[in-house]
Amino acid sequence: MPILSNDVMNIILPIICAVLGLVVGGLIVLLVPFFKQSAAKKKAQKTIRDAEIKADHIVKNAQLDGKQTVYELKQEFEKEMREKKGELAAQENKLFQREQNIDRRDAALLSKEQSLEDRTELLNRRNKEFDKKEAILQQKIDSIIVELEKVAQMSTQEAKDELFARVESKVSKEIAAFIKNKEEEAKESADTAAKELLGLAITRYAQEVTTERTVSVVSLPNDEMKGRIIGREGRNIRTLEQLLGVDLIVDDTPEVITVSCFDPIRREIARLSLEALIKDGRIQPGRIEEIVEKCKKEVNESIHKAGQDTVFKLGLPRINNELVDYIGRLKYRTSYGQNALDHSIEVAYLSGIMASELGLDQNVAKRAGLLHDIGKSADFEMDGSHVEIGSRLAKKYGESDVVINAIESHHGDVEPKYVISNLVQAADTLSAARPGARSEILENYIKRIEKLEEICNSYEGVYQSYAMQSGRELRVMVIPERIDDVGAFKLAREIKERIENEMTYPGQIKVSVIREYRAVETAK
Repeated sequence: MPILSNDVMNIILPIICAVLGLVVGGLIVLLVPFFKQSAAKKKAQKTIRDAEIKADHIVKNAQLDGKQTVYELKQEFEKEMREKKGELAAQENKLFQREQNIDRRDAALLSKEQSLEDRTELLNRRNKEFDKKEAILQQKIDSIIVELEKVAQMSTQEAKDELFARVESKVSKEIAAFIKNKEEEAKESADTAAKELLGLAITRYAQEVTTERTVSVVSLPNDEMKGRIIGREGRNIRTLEQLLGVDLIVDDTPEVITVSCFDPIRREIARLSLEALIKDGRIQPGRIEEIVEKCKKEVNESIHKAGQDTVFKLGLPRINNELVDYIGRLKYRTSYGQNALDHSIEVAYLSGIMASELGLDQNVAKRAGLLHDIGKSADFEMDGSHVEIGSRLAKKYGESDVVINAIESHHGDVEPKYVISNLVQAADTLSAARPGARSEILENYIKRIEKLEEICNSYEGVYQSYAMQSGRELRVMVIPERIDDVGAFKLAREIKERIENEMTYPGQIKVSVIREYRAVETAK
């Protein structure tokens, strides 16, 4: 074999090493996946074996749990069945006892039925015997009556008529005398009792005297505001009058606008609208419409609240909501300057007090008193008098006949059918006629005062007279040397009679004649 040189060896050895490296590397590359796959298979087999073992454990545990559950369910079912059997046995026992009781009752009923049949048969036999005896007695009575008619020479009917005539003649005189005595006693006591009843009602109720005006006055911060309310060419004031339905009076009175309207609710809406516009400052047609709608809503809410408060205050149950609104509208209604709602509340209280004193239904009396003037809340929009309108409203909202009759009769248009109707009439008169309740025209008031003083001064011996308390009291000063004490009483009566005969006035007028004698000396 030839011997290679060192240079050749140096070249070949690296090549051989490289080839061996490549071979070894290739084998490693080929063998690594094989070993990994083998290891993975072993791991998978181990995992499968572990899973199979766990599955066996789970199955065995599940079988044990299932057996335990089945056993418990079986025990519970057997226990429930035992309880059901016990209940069934108890129910069977109760049914058996009931059957026995029914049998006993059936036997008792059969026995009672048999005894009732025996008694019925016995009664039938007795009734037949009584009928026979009654027929025999009737024959005997008829024969006796015939004999009596022959002896008396008149029939039975003639005898009855004669007896009744004698009794009626005797009793009618006694009845007439009795009725006459009772009427005289009633007349003597009626006036006293009525005065006491009215006096008691008045003393038990006190209401503040308030008067209202038929116009509303709105204050302005300055006279410049008048021009803004009138607007350019009067467009603002025309818009207000059209929307509100009122007359706005702008005159020379400084810082004041007067609202005039026959409808008090529209007048109140106008007043509130003007005040809101003045406060807001934006016075132009669009803003006016918004303010007017807002104020209408506020007034309607105020009306409903006033009606609810009134009903609650009087303690009246079950009043229709629409009728409550009509009651609230009375807050803005006046009659001779007297507020209609205050007047109605006052009449309700007075009627209730008098009804309680007479032992009548106080709530019905208060209800009738409150609603007696309800027609005034709608007389601006409905035809007819306030009595007719009130009657229609009461019928519409289902009020009782007592309340309807009280409304219809409180001014004498209809005859009062109930005592409460008379009480409402009396309470209405009391509330309207009491001093200061209603206002009058200034001219009539002055004339009445002057006439009172003229009557007093026309008598001889009078040196001074004064009409006090708005004409409700007269004080007459007399000369003591010309009129004595007896003459003073006589003068007071004469003045009273002249006032009653010559004048028309609300309420009462008190006449006081004062006779004063003074002895005066001066020490010097």
